[in-house]
Amino acid sequence: MGQCGAPSIRRMQGIEVSETNLNKARPPPRAYIGLLIAVFLIAVLFVRQSWVGSASLNDPRAVPRAVTPRGELSQGEKSTIGLFRQASPSVVHITAITVQRDLFTLNVIQIPEGTGSGVVWDTNGNVITNFHVIQNADAAQVTLADQSNWKARVVGVAPDKDLAVLRIDAPATRLRPIPIGTSKDLQVGQGVFAIGNPFGLDQTLTTGVISALGREIESVTRRPIQGVIQTDAAVNPGNSGGPLLDSAGRLIGVNAAIYSPSGASAGIGFAIPVDTVNRIVPELIRYGKITRPGIGVQAAEDQIAQQLGVKGVLVVDVVAGSAAAKAGIRPTKREASGRVRLGDVIVAVDGVKVGSPNDLFLALEKYKIGDTVNFSLLRDGKTVQTRVTLEGVQ
Repeated sequence: MGQCGAPSIRRMQGIEVSETNLNKARPPPRAYIGLLIAVFLIAVLFVRQSWVGSASLNDPRAVPRAVTPRGELSQGEKSTIGLFRQASPSVVHITAITVQRDLFTLNVIQIPEGTGSGVVWDTNGNVITNFHVIQNADAAQVTLADQSNWKARVVGVAPDKDLAVLRIDAPATRLRPIPIGTSKDLQVGQGVFAIGNPFGLDQTLTTGVISALGREIESVTRRPIQGVIQTDAAVNPGNSGGPLLDSAGRLIGVNAAIYSPSGASAGIGFAIPVDTVNRIVPELIRYGKITRPGIGVQAAEDQIAQQLGVKGVLVVDVVAGSAAAKAGIRPTKREASGRVRLGDVIVAVDGVKVGSPNDLFLALEKYKIGDTVNFSLLRDGKTVQTRVTLEGVQ
């Protein structure tokens, strides 16, 4: 036997081989790994080729299958198709445009700011949409259903109701006014249809039902819009200003907003009721603006009233010669000593309590210009009554 630690000797077929030489002859582990990878790749290629390229599976006699007759469309499908064909020519695509000057050439360029939908109101070229669709635009372009493009001018806007009227110089033969319905007799569960241009995709139809009535949303002026229709018909960006229709194809609302954290339809859309639209649009066409019932006062903001501990609508100023001035309503004043003397606080209108300027705004909306209304005021700690004849205010 050799010494401890010395290489041992093996005899193989008459040849003496040391274990040291055997270890040197074995390939390193990396060589085994490379060999395994190569074998694996070859196997994969072989299996893939046998899967997709086997000539034995091809059949040169293959032909298209015969179409199975479907029969008549259902009555519901026919009705929806007919409704879309009837209403879609009344729906337009609106592109809001901003004007900028190129810094290098100084040329004026027009840049699309956003898109929305609209509805042909009459054959005079009046088109209605949401105010927020054109709010930040310097110009607008209207594309009719026949794909003709027309420059639009602003006729009038009602930001508090998120409505606007545009006018295009298209001939009457190209204009198809939308049939008008009513929103006073709508019912939850009633079928509705929305047509618009979501994400710039022209003439898209979605269907659903009325989910709720009498909802309230906030306009861009932060004024509440009441009586709003809630629907689960998909309403996406670009649908704004488009029509919400009943099953007869009549306009029952103007799609205005969606409730969705992602900005896409989540099954909660809102439409301004057509009765509101039908009341405001003629005023915008006649005067370019709307006049609403008012009394001619400036009210303190909610935060200021809360800081002063006032419960009601604090009158900050009264317009000279206004209905409020004629009724003797007192404004807030600063006395010669520097002390602020609070004005009257409106606490009720015809017995209905009001706690904020928005409450007063909504309370007066129920009346017409010229109506005489009883106001309950808090003055120097005492409640007094006065009657005010409402006037038109902006």
